Amino acid sequence: MIHAREIRVIDEDKKQVGILPVAEALNLARQKGLDLVEIAPEAMPPVCRIMDYGKFLYEQHKKAQEAKKHQKQVQLKEIKFRPKISIHDYNFKIRHVRDFLEDGNKVKITIMIRGRERSRPELAQQIMDRILEDMREVGRQDGEIRRQEWAISALLVPVKPGGKDAKAKDTSGGQKEVPGHGEEEDRP
Repeated sequence: MIHAREIRVIDEDKKQVGILPVAEALNLARQKGLDLVEIAPEAMPPVCRIMDYGKFLYEQHKKAQEAKKHQKQVQLKEIKFRPKISIHDYNFKIRHVRDFLEDGNKVKITIMIRGRERSRPELAQQIMDRILEDMREVGRQDGEIRRQEWAISALLVPVKPGGKDAKAKDTSGGQKEVPGHGEEEDRP
């Protein structure tokens, strides 16, 4: 469905044939047993190519599949904690959170509050603060902490090395100044 009177024709070897009337270009394509495909309709005159359109669609589909194969799918993982978690269980779960973030996945941290724990929601908040502090190097909080009657939750996303998050990190080469150290003090 080419609407222009004259078109620029490119043959199957990607060489320019020239500017031809549409009927003549169609006859040339039929003689070769191929299709005439408009590839640049906005150009003046429009550009058409002589090719096997079915083969072209097949190759495009294969390229799209190959590109999809090499993409990394980011998954959302969820780890649940309780306010009265033991230190061993905490460390075990934190190790999993760290592994998920290092693999490039997002992690939803949920602290479940049940029964009498609902009267002390600050315990759940303390655990959440501790988790966020421990994961500062590998992940950052995305959005606000969601508070519900039965749980609080936060979403952690991986920190990309060398990206905008790397600028926020310490640029002094890992050496931090501790106030009061390294300076001579006058003592009475």
